[in-house]
Amino acid sequence: MQATHELSDKQFRKISDLVYRHCGINLKDGKEALVKARLMKRFRAIGIDSVESYLELIDSKAGDHELNQMIDAMTTNKTSFFREIEHFKFMREMVLPQLNGRRIRFWSAACSSGEEPYSLAMLLREYLTDVDRRDVLILATDISRRMLEKGSKALYPDDSLKDLPSSYLQKYFVRSRHAACAYQVADNVRSMVRMAHLNLMGSWPMKGPFHVIFCRNVMIYFDRPTQQQLVNRFWEFLEPGGYLLVGHSEGLSAITHKFKYVRPATYRK
Repeated sequence: MQATHELSDKQFRKISDLVYRHCGINLKDGKEALVKARLMKRFRAIGIDSVESYLELIDSKAGDHELNQMIDAMTTNKTSFFREIEHFKFMREMVLPQLNGRRIRFWSAACSSGEEPYSLAMLLREYLTDVDRRDVLILATDISRRMLEKGSKALYPDDSLKDLPSSYLQKYFVRSRHAACAYQVADNVRSMVRMAHLNLMGSWPMKGPFHVIFCRNVMIYFDRPTQQQLVNRFWEFLEPGGYLLVGHSEGLSAITHKFKYVRPATYRK
């Protein structure tokens, strides 16, 4: 690596502070190698030859777009259909039988490339027999416009569907005519999901309230004050009796909140 690509401690702190202020992600604890590797990809993509030049670009009037691109590069977007299946079993057995009203609202916060909200939509189609006669919406938001674009296309390679039940593949996917070895989510599932760009640390223009909020494997990237702020905001956007589902590697035990613990990674208002 050329010397101009070396990342000094001061530069690392500046980039970490920028990311933290913009979206709450904490990169300061042992993330130097990750930051450096992902910065190098951005350098190659836009033809920048030094960290100093890159920081000058970020600080310029034209820097907002590149700041968003850098945030996108720094975020981790690992996901899959029906990831952490226990939550979907809980939805099927405990939550869906309680939803008796016509209006049903879910929020997949940090939806990445769409597998989570589409999994939820398929679950609803399977276990709510009158789903088409109800007012159902799954809001799917993410900070990454690149991931949202993938989710909006709803086109997934064969190998990402290998763990789906064969009946789901037959009912809810259509083999793509344009992309080899890929399937597209069926229209009756896609129509239940609304994709939107959202920074969880910014304003939330949607009205809610929601019956269930999925915010899984996101808060591990936030420090405790940011987690505290986010969980308190989720409380305000949930229906009384609504559920907050977090990642199974996460939990709310280290912060103060009003939620009632139901089971691992599952909380109720």
